[in-house]
Amino acid sequence: MTTDAEIELPKSTKTNKSLTKVLNQSARIKEVVEECAEELSSVNTVLQQELADSNALPDVKNALQKSGTIETKVHEAAGELSLVNQALEDEVKERQMLEHQLVAVKKQEEAARHAAFHDPLTGLPNRVLFSDRLEHGVAQAKRHGWSIALMFVDLNDFKSINDSYGHDVGDRVLEIISQRLKDSTRADDTVSRHGGDEFLYLLMEIRDEQDIVVIAEKILKALEEPCDINMRGLAISPLINASIGISIFPKNALTADDLIKCADKAMFRAKRTRSGYAFAR
Repeated sequence: MTTDAEIELPKSTKTNKSLTKVLNQSARIKEVVEECAEELSSVNTVLQQELADSNALPDVKNALQKSGTIETKVHEAAGELSLVNQALEDEVKERQMLEHQLVAVKKQEEAARHAAFHDPLTGLPNRVLFSDRLEHGVAQAKRHGWSIALMFVDLNDFKSINDSYGHDVGDRVLEIISQRLKDSTRADDTVSRHGGDEFLYLLMEIRDEQDIVVIAEKILKALEEPCDINMRGLAISPLINASIGISIFPKNALTADDLIKCADKAMFRAKRTRSGYAFAR
């Protein structure tokens, strides 16, 4: 089953970083302007004190007036920069808020999409998603001349677990079994909860029936391990075994529905003969 080494940042995130950079640059410029204004103000104060103690020349007085005008403009520039910085801060905060909202919406959409195509208890693909993958698998097999296999897995006497320990224990067993099936799945294959205690396993690009046998025996062995459960103060280890029916495209059927039907029949034969697994005839 297919399970981002590098994810490109959303455009809004890049924009926020750019705005933050501009804000930092503007803040530094504001500090420099304020420092210049303070220094200019100090120089003007000294000049004014010296001019008050002596007869000032007209040119010096004019220069002092111009310096005072420049001081005023520098202070005004610092004030304007402060307003610009505040506007930038507000813009960054608004964009960050919108980005958080967007992330929340995307997570909700992903959760809704996952819920629509996966079993709520086990997290495995549900019938809708599995049907789509099986149809796609049949189409790929026809196009490339492959064989694919479908396994119909049924847990034997599962009802007795629910009857003996309760449905919460039964649900926990299903979760454990589902994880074991996932652990037994190859990268390109798909395992699905078909319903109740039934599972479907799609094996892509099969070259030899013996490969199917190896996988079926691996699954049966994995499922036979005790399910250690601690619940409601109980420590129990129910034993599970399964029956598997196997159908092959194009040997047994040419459509997705027929593959499932053939595998279902083979599963009942395996259950009846207690053979573990059986191929469709």
